[in-house]
Amino acid sequence: MIITMKNTETREISAKIDELHEERGEAALGRVLTLLISTNETSLEHDLAVANNASREHPCRVIAIAPNSRRVDAAADDGKPHTFLDAEVRFGSDAGAGEIIVLRPIGGLVHHPDTLVIPLLVPDAPVVAWWPNEAPANLSNDLLGSMARSRITDAMHSSNPMRTMDDLRRNWSSKNVDMSWTRLTVWRAMLASMLDQPPHLLVSGVRVTGPKDFLPLNLLAAWLRLRLNVPVVVEDDPGATAVTGVYLIRSDGVLSLERPSTDDGIAVLNVPGQSPQTMSVPARTIEECLSEELGRLDPDEIYAEVVTQGWDLINSKH
Repeated sequence: MIITMKNTETREISAKIDELHEERGEAALGRVLTLLISTNETSLEHDLAVANNASREHPCRVIAIAPNSRRVDAAADDGKPHTFLDAEVRFGSDAGAGEIIVLRPIGGLVHHPDTLVIPLLVPDAPVVAWWPNEAPANLSNDLLGSMARSRITDAMHSSNPMRTMDDLRRNWSSKNVDMSWTRLTVWRAMLASMLDQPPHLLVSGVRVTGPKDFLPLNLLAAWLRLRLNVPVVVEDDPGATAVTGVYLIRSDGVLSLERPSTDDGIAVLNVPGQSPQTMSVPARTIEECLSEELGRLDPDEIYAEVVTQGWDLINSKH
């Protein structure tokens, strides 16, 4: 169910949501959080589909803010540009395990998203803000970010990933996390498991391979540099679209995990003195990454160490 509300106000939106809850015999009390999405018209539907799927594990109210593309040429009587708010309220199969509110401000309201969302927040529930593409340089000073307990970015999908990551690092906060890091959860778990197996030999060096200037690859290298305290070489793999290999140099040979750039997600574990083993390590979806972050909310201390300490050990050129 999608209800379109043209030139509306937040109180009317709130009243409509209450009316729909009453009609359906349900309440918003089951929502565990409010997810704010700062996006644009181009990626809106994709972002809502991701949030829709992620909310099935974490029932939430989704509020997406996408500045309105509708042109209004006429001015009000006082000579100032018109200010409008168009909105949509989505329920049922169109809204996952909660409800979705789409706000499309135009005019001065574009610069005051906080005043739009505050009346619509789920009472006494944490607020999470997500920027699926472009993110402000300082999330703490952003009007939406300042009210969020957790702030999720996706620098890989910004127009300049490296510059975005530099901004995030420069204005780092314990409330911030980037999905470039979340994409590495499976890799980090598997590498930790590999090193936990005997023989427990010291690692003297590491080589990681993947696309050039690929944020997850650089974050993985920074994490390994911090954890193992050995030199880590980042090697470009032409044609790669994700991390393709991690090679741990030991006295008995090279312990490695390789995942060629194919769609099958099959990785090969090479242990010195043993036959290669294959395993499934598919690339993580955005839905999986968002769901993981919605389930965490608390600061990620390891990520904090990686971006504030490990990154410069690997990426001094940036």
